[in-house]
Amino acid sequence: MRRAGGFLAAAMAGFVVGAVLTLATQGRGQPSPEPDTAQVETNAPPVTVSQKPETFLAWTPGGLPAGFGERAEARPNIDRVAVVRNDVAWLSRSFSAEGNLVDRPPRGFAIPLDVAAVDPRAFAHFLPPADRGLMVALGRGQGILGASSAELRGLGPGATLEFTDGVRVPIAAVLPDELVGANELMVSRDVGRSIGVVHDRYALLQPDPVPTSARLRAVLSGAVAAGKPVRVRAPGETPYFRQGDAVLPPVALKRLFGEFAARPGPGGTLQLDPAWVRAHIATRRVPLLGAVRCNGALFPQLIGAMRELERRGLGGLVRTYHGCYVPKRVLNVPSATISHHTWGVAFDINLSGNFFGEKPHQDPRLVRILQRWGFIWGGRFIVPDGNHFEYKRPPSAG
Repeated sequence: MRRAGGFLAAAMAGFVVGAVLTLATQGRGQPSPEPDTAQVETNAPPVTVSQKPETFLAWTPGGLPAGFGERAEARPNIDRVAVVRNDVAWLSRSFSAEGNLVDRPPRGFAIPLDVAAVDPRAFAHFLPPADRGLMVALGRGQGILGASSAELRGLGPGATLEFTDGVRVPIAAVLPDELVGANELMVSRDVGRSIGVVHDRYALLQPDPVPTSARLRAVLSGAVAAGKPVRVRAPGETPYFRQGDAVLPPVALKRLFGEFAARPGPGGTLQLDPAWVRAHIATRRVPLLGAVRCNGALFPQLIGAMRELERRGLGGLVRTYHGCYVPKRVLNVPSATISHHTWGVAFDINLSGNFFGEKPHQDPRLVRILQRWGFIWGGRFIVPDGNHFEYKRPPSAG
């Protein structure tokens, strides 16, 4: 299997800069030269004026409840809604536009892809006019790669992805990450269903008049179960219009820390290709934490953070350490997305008083230092995970 490794801060910077233009940029799709797709581009309406960035994001932990889209669209002043499904689909092979084999994971393993599935008619309203015609290709069973995914795979229009159940998805185009929610692949709901993409994860909404995030959250509260939190983001508030938008999407982790092949294990665990584990996962002694097994590229940052705590006389703020590299789904739920612990770039400390779902009690000085070293804190997640920290960016200067 071809691997993408390395601690590439420059690649991450490019990923983020592009994403801040969420759903407001002029279309830059790369259409397939095949006859059907050429017709799609011919039918695409021309761009005449710049679009006002009026799209909002809404998501709930664990996925949207059934019927969320219909209930949201029925709320006052919401013009359009597109519900996006997202799951892991398992890539068994890929082929270039010339028919050459590109991806071929080891026998018994497959490459997990972060795949979105949409209703092409509904999603078209959330694309720039020049790219809306590509939804016709989606309706015909083709797929669209995000730009980072295309670069990672070395694939473009005309390529073909083959999944473990034998389904083949021809690639019609490549779109900027911000237009596909930083997903690796976007397909129609019908194609998504055939490769296991079945869970509604987030929604894009176009309200009129444009409200504040707090106002829209109040409007949407009736579309979810009582007491279930709803995260709403306005244009410019987040670089990733997708669920779990505070953390890096899988394609960014792959580019920074390497892409693995794997297979599902019992109880939401994953079994990773041993060759990838040997190449990327290591064990070292880390100040305050002891022996740590995590992604080898993370050690400079993690050791630097712990040494700063020691230097400032704050080492006692780290009371207990509870692991880093753990290949699994989020919360060990078999239908959930892949945990960042699987890449070995998340770690848990001070579990007592900071259990998942409870009010966290980490010392603010600890949180600030770890954030300066580029680690995001789970205590600020929509459902708090106060013992959890994970890689978000390179360390801050100074």
